[in-house]
Amino acid sequence: MSENISDSIILITGASSGIGRATALAIARKHGTVVLASRQEKALREVAEECERMGGRALVVTADVTDESQVQALAHQAIETYGRINVWVNNAGVALYSKFEESPPDAFRRVIETNLFGCVHGARAALPHFRKQGRGVLINISSAFGKSGAPYVTAYATSKFAINGFSESLRMELQNDPHIHVCTVLPATMDTPIFQHAANFTGRFVEALPPVYKPEQVAEAILGCIVNPKREVLVGRSARHLVLLRKFSTELSERLVAAKVERKHFLDKPVAHSQGNLFAPMPEYNSVHGGWLDTDHKARNIITAAAAVFLAGAGFAFYKYRKQKHSSIAEVRDRLTKATA
Repeated sequence: MSENISDSIILITGASSGIGRATALAIARKHGTVVLASRQEKALREVAEECERMGGRALVVTADVTDESQVQALAHQAIETYGRINVWVNNAGVALYSKFEESPPDAFRRVIETNLFGCVHGARAALPHFRKQGRGVLINISSAFGKSGAPYVTAYATSKFAINGFSESLRMELQNDPHIHVCTVLPATMDTPIFQHAANFTGRFVEALPPVYKPEQVAEAILGCIVNPKREVLVGRSARHLVLLRKFSTELSERLVAAKVERKHFLDKPVAHSQGNLFAPMPEYNSVHGGWLDTDHKARNIITAAAAVFLAGAGFAFYKYRKQKHSSIAEVRDRLTKATA
């Protein structure tokens, strides 16, 4: 059962910037009601004012998703204010750039606590209300890196792979509740401030890995899941290409992703080690966009063309492989038939 956006109470974690903020504004444009949660009250109030100017309603609740008691209090406040929660969007997320062996253990753990346990705590808070209502939509924001790992983001990729498994298992457990849905949204690289917010122990400047897409595309995918729930939604052509490539050859995919990250994700510009916003929010960069699209147009065209050429070549190679394999099987079968005749 889908939800009507204008009549729904939609709770969003990580709502102060990036995808969360874009989603809140998209809902407000449709005169929906949002419960905005993050660690930054001032930024949330700015988002709430924007939403109200657009014709929506907004409630601001400060909460750290790594603390289950705060997430339970968040749900309680939403229910107290509006009487229900129709949709819960687990969007809060942080990133860490570092080689695994050089990543501080507390930083690695914090990424898992925020990205994965933020979803777990959100689900624990939302599902009892959904069961009581007999309906509801839980949307977990994963990543294309939840389908393919990558160097320097071991903690992030681990958390996103885990979110996919968590979502899938929940869907199976809820099969007898046809009006409670669990959706997973997997964006490619989005033009958000996550790269400015990220912890960085590489010693190199991190920039968005091209091609870069608008976060409004993820917001539209989330709204699509509210109206018409889907199990998984990949956002961005490069995310879909990556999944196809892994189906064809995991080894080749790993080599290409590793090479691309090494060449395109860092600038030859030294920077000091930083914990980013892992343990405390950053007052800077609380917009929807991160400013990465301005330099991405050329890279987008090159990568899209390369992906198209590669996929065409891969398809032809796979066809030849299958044809050769079937010919070999037929040849062996003929020989066995003759030998036993």
